[in-house]
Amino acid sequence: MYPDLPPLNWLRAFEAAARTLSFTSAAAEMHITQAAVSKHIKSLEMRLGHALFVRRPRGLGLTKNGDAYLPKVQDALDRLAIGTREVFGSRTTEALTVRCAVAFSVNWLAQRLPNFLDRHPNINVRVISSVWNDAFDKDAFDIDIQYGSGEWPEYSSYRLTREHLVPLCSPQLSERMPLNVPDDLARHRLLHVLGYQEGWGVWLKAANAKVDPGQGLQLDNSLTAFEVAAHCGGVALGRTSLAEAACANGRLIAPFSLAVPINEGFYVRESLSSPKHRHADHFLNWIRNEATQKS
Repeated sequence: MYPDLPPLNWLRAFEAAARTLSFTSAAAEMHITQAAVSKHIKSLEMRLGHALFVRRPRGLGLTKNGDAYLPKVQDALDRLAIGTREVFGSRTTEALTVRCAVAFSVNWLAQRLPNFLDRHPNINVRVISSVWNDAFDKDAFDIDIQYGSGEWPEYSSYRLTREHLVPLCSPQLSERMPLNVPDDLARHRLLHVLGYQEGWGVWLKAANAKVDPGQGLQLDNSLTAFEVAAHCGGVALGRTSLAEAACANGRLIAPFSLAVPINEGFYVRESLSSPKHRHADHFLNWIRNEATQKS
């Protein structure tokens, strides 16, 4: 289809040599030998029927034709690179981008991430927080950490947490309106987090409590629920992976000993249909190992 188009490796060798005016520099840039660059250039000149370089004892120079040809080749290579990125993305060469549920990012990932960065100082990581389980944009993200059952078609996933439901409140609220038995929750505002399938109804049933599981306030993330609870605005229902950090500073306490196991949890996942980032396995192996360690 393109009888006048020389092979791409010849054009790349010409562009690199013409830009640097050095076969040696071009060879280093292309990870080939200087002899290979020289051969590509010679083949290109024979194909075009014109000399492109003036070979001097102390260096290279461009001929008139070579000088005129260089911007044409650079423009074509730039267009090809842009087209490749538009269709296939540039995920394998950019920063490793991890999308993570915001509560998990703050309460679990943030305290562990410095360990990964210390182990891999040359890996550039970008963490993007999400609130809802929106569709995963494989052109924008490399790895996703989300809450659910682990059943996502076209994704490979690994479970990071085994969750238990634990009611949480501020120490001041517990003193003001004691929570001695689960039925005492009927006098309190229950804080619900949207998006969780297993919530207050599951815990109250396990506790055999005579409390309306639907009453209270609905919020869109656990961080807000924990903050409202810390300010005596109600009783939040924490997942153990998130509750540990929320209780560490004493702002929240667990008034009951009952921790109810649930099926859902946090998973790390990646798309099976998009190219894998060259550093993805380093992060995946690290976070799986972190998930097996005791907090």
